[in-house]
Amino acid sequence: MRIGLIADTHGLLRPEALAALRGCTQIIHAGDVGKPAVLDGLRAIAPLAAIRGNVDHGDWALALPERLDLRIAGLTLHVLHDLKQLDRDPVAAGIDVVIAGHSHQPKVERRDGVLYVNPGSAGPRRFSLPISLAVLELDGGQAQVELINLS
Repeated sequence: MRIGLIADTHGLLRPEALAALRGCTQIIHAGDVGKPAVLDGLRAIAPLAAIRGNVDHGDWALALPERLDLRIAGLTLHVLHDLKQLDRDPVAAGIDVVIAGHSHQPKVERRDGVLYVNPGSAGPRRFSLPISLAVLELDGGQAQVELINLS
């Protein structure tokens, strides 16, 4: 199963991001969507799960949860916007993958058997940080991730 991970779009849905997400069976947006049109654009590609980030305000944003726990292909994924707000032990909670945005810095790390993924920012460039997203491959109870640089 191929899952697109995107975050920190801040109202900008780049054509390169849409192209990179084509073929995904699901998309997860880890917050700071910016505008509801971004969600509509992503939903046109694949089923979407999205959370609210610190810049998401208004009625459309209030409909988004602050965190999500998803069970996909036998694995548990926990989605939150800012990793610094993780308030539980993923190992003890049985979480296999933690997905977070906020920092705009793409990062993939495994700690104590848990995969932590920050897809980076796919929105407007911030400082000299890359513009990126990620693709999470779930197969046979295993999770692998590829960061995709869009800039």
